[in-house]
Amino acid sequence: MKCPRCSSNDDKVLESRQNKDGSSIRRRRECLRCGYRFTSYEKIEEKPIIVIKKDGSEQSFDIRKVERGVRTSTEKLKIPAGTIEKLLNAIEDEVVEKSGHERRISSTEIGEATLRQLYKVSKVAYVRFASVYRQFNDLGKFISEIEHIANSVDED
Repeated sequence: MKCPRCSSNDDKVLESRQNKDGSSIRRRRECLRCGYRFTSYEKIEEKPIIVIKKDGSEQSFDIRKVERGVRTSTEKLKIPAGTIEKLLNAIEDEVVEKSGHERRISSTEIGEATLRQLYKVSKVAYVRFASVYRQFNDLGKFISEIEHIANSVDED
């Protein structure tokens, strides 16, 4: 680590501490050349997840975009905020897992993960989200999806 006072690269670590959540390390250092003491911080640099959209374009994954769709589909359904947070965490975990070491995932996989999680929480929210995500453009698609849900609920 380069000393901020004399620019020497020779130092020793006096003390190391992790922050509360373990995401960074604070190190107290002393320059061996001039004796100046300073603090450095280490943090894991994560490679962003890249979303491949239907048109082939790419962008960084942002859970807030998924959250907007989820919040819209659950609006006025009296689903507790904690449940929605758990749902979003489950979606994000699935996205991270499916993106693998390449850190790439299709927008379709994100949409399907969202639908799977919404289905567990609220069938109404599921249909609302599906109607936009799957672009239901006629009544028949709505009826078909609702019948599918009704049949699967009857089987449970």
